[in-house]
Amino acid sequence: MFTFLIKRLFQALIVMFVISLVAFSIQDNLGDPLRELVGQSVSEAERQTLRDELGLNDPYMTKYSRFIINAVQGDLGTSYFFKRPAAEVILDKLQATLELVFGAALIIVFVSIPLGVYSAIHPKSTLTKIIMAVSSIGISVPVFLTAIILMYIFSIELGWLPSYGRGETVNIMGWETGFLTKDGLLHLILPSVSLASIMLPLFIRLVRSEMLEALSSEYIKFAKAKGLSLNKIYYIHALKNTMLPVITVGGVQIGTMIAYTILTETVFQWPGTGFLFLEAINRVDTPLITAYVIFVGLIFVVTNTLVDLLYGVINPTVNITGKG
Repeated sequence: MFTFLIKRLFQALIVMFVISLVAFSIQDNLGDPLRELVGQSVSEAERQTLRDELGLNDPYMTKYSRFIINAVQGDLGTSYFFKRPAAEVILDKLQATLELVFGAALIIVFVSIPLGVYSAIHPKSTLTKIIMAVSSIGISVPVFLTAIILMYIFSIELGWLPSYGRGETVNIMGWETGFLTKDGLLHLILPSVSLASIMLPLFIRLVRSEMLEALSSEYIKFAKAKGLSLNKIYYIHALKNTMLPVITVGGVQIGTMIAYTILTETVFQWPGTGFLFLEAINRVDTPLITAYVIFVGLIFVVTNTLVDLLYGVINPTVNITGKG
């Protein structure tokens, strides 16, 4: 296990180096950050002086080396717009994004697993056909369209749920959360359902296909021959092996969901990192853009490593070291 962790840590460092290189390289193609920092009345000489002070005229390798040295120390630059460290700005907004992703993940887990298992156990039932038909449609519907439809029905027409914002939050040991207030939960429902709609059809079909494969395996047939109860066969033996690929895909999709929050947060004006990222692009706030890309890459790396570790916990027969 220790050797595996060292190996994955080394791989993570390489991946993060590549991500930082890509993120830093696109800065020069995003436009001139001085457009947002100074007004039209500033002369060209003053602009050049400011560019020299900010290091924008330095050679690429000089700027990148300076960025890497500072990044290792936890400094990802200072936001041009907020006048604060970019990492600090992202961490402030990350709470709202993680809350949104967590709400969507709960919906996916508590809906996809029961529906997927039921569809596998009763493959010819009418409800299974309805579930598969709806999931097929759901895969093809983009998240922003789902968000707009939900907003129109439940906010504009019915008036049941708020259409934008995060709602009331409470501070728990420095963490601002809306899960503990009624207003916060009401504001969370529509964005969470919209974000979950991206992955929900995928996970329903994935759980169903893996469950069907498990039920057709020899050890399940042997368990039935021994006279074990169907509930024990379905929900202990078969489901346990079904969850391995589901956890793999789920770990990868966490990072994808965080990336997809850009669309969801824009529609619902949710004050998270996705909405912040779009604003940073509009303002050509390059330190904030670079810091965001690195944060998302770091989340991908961390979740993938945790998924590999969970393999060994769920199924001890899986050899994560790759030996033997």
